[in-house]
Amino acid sequence: MTNKTNNTNNTEKTASVPRGFAALYHPQYRIYFIATALAMMADNIEHVISYWMLYQKFHSPTLGGIAVLTHWLPFLLFSVYSGALADRYDSRRIIQVGMGFFMLASLGWAALFMLDIVEQWHAVVLLTIHGMAGVLWGPASQLLIHDIVGAKDLQSAVRLNATSRQLGMLAGPAVGGVLMLVCGPPLGLLINVLFYVPLIFWLWRVPYGRKQVSADAAPSNTPPPPRRGGFAEIRATLQMVSGNRILLSMVALAGVSSFFIGNAFQAQMPEFAHDLGTEKADYSYSMLLAANAAGAFIGGMILESRSLLPATPRTAFVLTVLWCAAMAGFALTDQYVVALSLIFIAGFLNLSFNAMAQTLVQLHAPVAIRGRVIGLYNMSNNGLRAFSGFTVGILGAVIGIHSSLALSALLLMLSTMLLLAFSMRSKIY
Repeated sequence: MTNKTNNTNNTEKTASVPRGFAALYHPQYRIYFIATALAMMADNIEHVISYWMLYQKFHSPTLGGIAVLTHWLPFLLFSVYSGALADRYDSRRIIQVGMGFFMLASLGWAALFMLDIVEQWHAVVLLTIHGMAGVLWGPASQLLIHDIVGAKDLQSAVRLNATSRQLGMLAGPAVGGVLMLVCGPPLGLLINVLFYVPLIFWLWRVPYGRKQVSADAAPSNTPPPPRRGGFAEIRATLQMVSGNRILLSMVALAGVSSFFIGNAFQAQMPEFAHDLGTEKADYSYSMLLAANAAGAFIGGMILESRSLLPATPRTAFVLTVLWCAAMAGFALTDQYVVALSLIFIAGFLNLSFNAMAQTLVQLHAPVAIRGRVIGLYNMSNNGLRAFSGFTVGILGAVIGIHSSLALSALLLMLSTMLLLAFSMRSKIY
């Protein structure tokens, strides 16, 4: 009898231990993981080629800052409304429209580079189109993966989704560099359009994503607010979640990290590579971008293999502070190997705290307005990156990009520590 009881207890204990790569046990999620990685690779191929060509033509840190501003401003203005669309309509079709916008942006760059007529206002238009593609993709994709894997495996799915994006970012600089060298920028961008096709076709037949509530989702007593659009939509969503400190703290964390740093340093990476004094700036540029993505990808694989770092607000804050230290070190070093190592570590830390914050938001969002809440998070996490174009890029034109990035990292560290103190006082950790 005792042995039987012990065996039962052991079985229950084993069943309660989180599985590594839990989301990959869902067949449709495996397909989505690969298709998303290809789409994100295409996204980054476009960035690698376009940023390099713009740097070669204009040599302007200010343009790099403007590129960040115009790319991320649509997230600030339309993310919550995009989430409302995902709450109401088929998330598969919304993602497909987003992929169409990505393809349009690549075709536009290809035409401009082929005709050699690119001007700065062209960059503003195409980066805005590219930004709108991401706005549509974001909330709809998060609702789709929640629908596929359910709440139990959601942290695994969110982290793997972020990892697949990093896999795309890792492959993007390498593939983009090869396409630039072998095919030239215009043809490389035309080929790039094809990488979006697998995700578009898969979404036609996948049996998830239609407007429905997952079977394992708890019923919600929160009625969806009426559609208002614009800042009224943002205000209404904030009112709906104002009593949830976890949601508010994670949205705030995403906002300050995006406001001060975001990914503005990527648009300035050609100049960082040049200043580090390597013989081949184009090669070192690609390696720096690849190292950042590699850190995130490898970190995601390690965390998933052991199901490490369960999502808590305190852990997210601590990881953000460490990310700030790594970014400040990268900004201030003049040694290429040290810079490469620090940007690798920064990639791991960035994926860790972002995936954690995203998971907490999805788990604690009311079911009826989950898309809107995810849109609010995306507005904060992505939309406020528009201002990092000022804090890193445009300020960098005045005091130098190394100083501007280091200063931004220090200010973010202070802001994060204040949020951590707030979270500990509120006992939400």
